[in-house]
Amino acid sequence: MELFDRIAFFTPLDGAALAVWVAAWIGIGWRIENPSPARPSVSVLMTRYRREWMRHLVTRQPRIFDANILSTLRQGTTFFASASMIIIGGGLALIGNTERLLGLAEDLTLDTAPSVVWELKILAILLFVANAFLKFVWSHRLFGYCAVMMAAVPNDPADPDAQPRAAQAAEINITAARSFNRGMRSLYFALAGLAWLLGAVPLILSAALTVWVLWRREFASNSRRALMTEPDRATRPGA
Repeated sequence: MELFDRIAFFTPLDGAALAVWVAAWIGIGWRIENPSPARPSVSVLMTRYRREWMRHLVTRQPRIFDANILSTLRQGTTFFASASMIIIGGGLALIGNTERLLGLAEDLTLDTAPSVVWELKILAILLFVANAFLKFVWSHRLFGYCAVMMAAVPNDPADPDAQPRAAQAAEINITAARSFNRGMRSLYFALAGLAWLLGAVPLILSAALTVWVLWRREFASNSRRALMTEPDRATRPGA
């Protein structure tokens, strides 16, 4: 079956829903990473704390605490990368079982569309998951680079290389976190894409809901308010 013959099974509304889905993913990602200075996102706020972390690393002895934090971050990327691989394997297995796929489609929508329609919908979802997997793998590797950079920070805080090395480690750490966040957003929109199995309109609504959830967590959450709150120095001991 030719590509154009397969596309003919989809309606213009399906095309519009697909465009909204992809545009929402790109748009909210850009907004989170490039917010206005007056309203920074949680992801942007966390970059400041990552730099502060590496500045304190220079004078912290021993540095086991920092190594444990980095190990925890790497474990998170490993978990999500493994989960993404399982999802990809399950999705490909479902595509390979046409009879079960058609049975699932009929149970969901009572639609008699050919199997190629459902295969392409699942494949589109798997593309988001595959992107997430690649982001998690790269994030894991960058956190490994960060560990090496942290180990290269001299133990003597007075060493002229101490602060520059710590600054380099901070930037690698920030890049790794950015890749991890992009992977998470891809998983969010992969889940939103499941609504396409119910139809084009559910996909549009699901994409809009996902954008709202991400926007709220990045720009209107309690965690953001906590990050924006400056410590009250008057209440510190000895103040």
